[in-house]
Amino acid sequence: MVDNSLSSASITNNLETRFIGQRVIYYPSLTSTMEVAKREAQQGAAEGTIIIADEQTAGKGRMKRLWLSPRGSIALSVILYPDVAYLPSLVMLASLAVVHSIEAVTSLEAQVKWPNDVLIRGKKVCGILVESELRRDIVNYAIVGIGVNVNLRLADFPEILPIATSLSDELGREVSRLELIRRLLVEIERLYLALPAGGSIYEEWRDKLVTLGRRVSVNWGITSYEGIAESVASDGSLLLRHSDGSLTKIMAGDITLRD
Repeated sequence: MVDNSLSSASITNNLETRFIGQRVIYYPSLTSTMEVAKREAQQGAAEGTIIIADEQTAGKGRMKRLWLSPRGSIALSVILYPDVAYLPSLVMLASLAVVHSIEAVTSLEAQVKWPNDVLIRGKKVCGILVESELRRDIVNYAIVGIGVNVNLRLADFPEILPIATSLSDELGREVSRLELIRRLLVEIERLYLALPAGGSIYEEWRDKLVTLGRRVSVNWGITSYEGIAESVASDGSLLLRHSDGSLTKIMAGDITLRD
């Protein structure tokens, strides 16, 4: 039987990081880790502070959607104070940190769907949300929110069953959330500290994308695009080739793989 109880002490104890996860604020239940992290950042919380909840009752996804985070999942937010030049890389490093951690702890192969979903066998296992506040060209703070379906029986959530999966469903057994969280924090710090070195994070993220080379449709607000996902730029935007040969650069949106 896997012990899946969490606490601040169990996460930080002998954690092999310099600052990511050295301060953990844990809640048994919380409306949104993103909102608490934002308040903490506005009050000057140390970089690397983690807000984590066993259960999130009003979690935030992209475009203000609700993110389901019942007990058995991981819902956490990381407070960072990066240089403005690194803001576009945060979703890349978060995606890669999740992929590396899942593969290390479970041996399951994970991939990334542009812009920020982690998939296993084509189904979503993790969502990532990055929110930041800038003053001119200075980042007041950036919050990286990560939600992972760890020990969820997806049959209990029929509304997301066609598009989502969980680590436990894929493996047929429970996974240690604590082991996954601790590995995730180590990976986030390693990749974050590597940002000044240049393009390696972008290149690895690009190579993990299941989106490239596929026919896709992208919706952003009231605008829709269709074409071949040709490449991604170093700022994370998608380069979409249309049937007439023209190219559109898309910064964000909801993407559907058509083939």
